[in-house]
Amino acid sequence: MISSSRLIEKVLLIRPFGFEGQMRLKDCYNFHDFRRMAKRRLPSPIFNYIDGAADDEVTYRRNTAAFEGCDLVPNVLRGVGDVDMSVTVMGQRLAMPVYCSPTALQRLFHHQGERAVAAAAAKFGTMFGVSSLGTVSLEEARRICDGPQVYQFYFHKDRGLNREMMARAKQAGIEVMMLTVDSITGGNRERDKRTGFAIPFKLNLAGITQFAIKPSWAVNYVRHEPFRLPQLENHVDMGRGAMSISRYFTEMLDPSMSWDDVAEMVQHWGGQFCLKGVISVEDAKRAVEIGCTGIVLSNHGGRQLDGSRTAFDQLDEIVQAVGDRIDVMMDGGVQRGTHVLKALSLGAKAVGLGRYYLFPLAAAGQAGVERALELMRVEIERGMKLMGCSSVDELTKENLRFR
Repeated sequence: MISSSRLIEKVLLIRPFGFEGQMRLKDCYNFHDFRRMAKRRLPSPIFNYIDGAADDEVTYRRNTAAFEGCDLVPNVLRGVGDVDMSVTVMGQRLAMPVYCSPTALQRLFHHQGERAVAAAAAKFGTMFGVSSLGTVSLEEARRICDGPQVYQFYFHKDRGLNREMMARAKQAGIEVMMLTVDSITGGNRERDKRTGFAIPFKLNLAGITQFAIKPSWAVNYVRHEPFRLPQLENHVDMGRGAMSISRYFTEMLDPSMSWDDVAEMVQHWGGQFCLKGVISVEDAKRAVEIGCTGIVLSNHGGRQLDGSRTAFDQLDEIVQAVGDRIDVMMDGGVQRGTHVLKALSLGAKAVGLGRYYLFPLAAAGQAGVERALELMRVEIERGMKLMGCSSVDELTKENLRFR
């Protein structure tokens, strides 16, 4: 198999460098604009890795549609002047009620990767996270941003590896541990199968052709430092085809992970511990029982179990059950400030963003992420004023009506 760098070099020989369509960052005003800009810049296999989901992508579509079945009921003449949109979640003070959810492989989308996200999060005073499959080390990300940061990791068959990862995070100054619990095996992502997308690259002819017609991405790729997975490189050999991402999920992760296993980790960590991927009320209650301080209602952006319930549809039920004992967050399908207001009104302490910042990252690096967060900040502030709310605490279920 051809190495990643050799593959990209061959791609550059197929077609000389050129422009793939002009679209300026300042012309992006919403999620859809950023998505179009990213699509113009990225080779199709990488764009579809971000954009795609499992099976028929039903859950992916429903994640955003769920917000559309709920209407805001604004109040007027409330004397709203200054707006305080700050929140405290898992002991972390955020200047705005959204955060950048940890995601994998970010330097594949843009050479700045997690560095751009860390710097943007620091500028806006919000939280971000580094993944076990992150392309920048925990330590470097911590140096860039000393604000709220989580480490998102997976549960491995090697229990010693799990403990080592937690020890490394604590030494780096990470205050919140986030364990992903909905990915004991990889989802059926058929878009990736059609292009042959994998890490290391193992593209089919159609995939290679798509890289050839988007050469600016390839130029950036070969001009910057080699692609790495720093959190795993001492434990998993990702070079020369020894271990692919798909094999990592099927061979390294432990599908037998149980509540007892997680309870032991919570005690070992001894601090803020969050489960990402909770959907049922029963699981939310168990998270409280074992000492977790936070849960993220999530279906992994529709990338795991297609047909599963959306986080927004489950939010009210779970907040009613455990919201007074644990910090409840959610992610999935969030594209607008009004989506955030609806989630906060149902009791979410904060809302995670995924593709919302990944597309602008892919399109323009740090400048893209900063523009996306600024647009979201403005939308939330404007929405709160129009709702007659001066602070997040004033958003309640009375502001909503479901169709």
